[in-house]
Amino acid sequence: MSWTKKELRIKYKALRSLMSENDLEEKSMAISNQLIQMDIWSRTYYHIFLPIVKHHEVDTEFILHVLAGKDKEVVISKSEFDSRTMKHFLLTDNTTIKTNQYGIPEPVDGIEVPSSKIDVVFVPLLAFDQTGHRIGYGKGFYDKFLSECKPETIKIGLSFFEAEEQIEDVFETDVRLDYCVTPEKVYPF
Repeated sequence: MSWTKKELRIKYKALRSLMSENDLEEKSMAISNQLIQMDIWSRTYYHIFLPIVKHHEVDTEFILHVLAGKDKEVVISKSEFDSRTMKHFLLTDNTTIKTNQYGIPEPVDGIEVPSSKIDVVFVPLLAFDQTGHRIGYGKGFYDKFLSECKPETIKIGLSFFEAEEQIEDVFETDVRLDYCVTPEKVYPF
């Protein structure tokens, strides 16, 4: 069965809102445990999102611990809403994080990292399909960012829920994922 992006946004926002804090934590940890099994840890620069708590996004704290344990360079973003772009900064012990008016935790400033340096991107999403297309909140920040990355950058979606069969209103500018990781399994595309 295929769905439109709008239908899927409504469905998955509702499903997420029903998740308890315990569910969020358990499923986020299960996603992290799936990631540990993947062959993605030989790279240097890993881009990760910090979750919007009010939207019940995947808690990436567990993944941050894995990255720290493997001594990787961690990159986080700051959204530029006027241009719908993101600037990327190295996450260090000195990074100050502030939550913006949309509830997104972001670095205040820091050492900027160009998109072309990033090796692996952990991508937030609301839903995804069996061909690797994803749905976010519809502003296009990640599609723009992912299109700026080098072709060999590994794009990994993180989802609490399993794949939909097909998203019907996909655009040419929508960047497909290489993998999507759920608490249950890893989908390769």
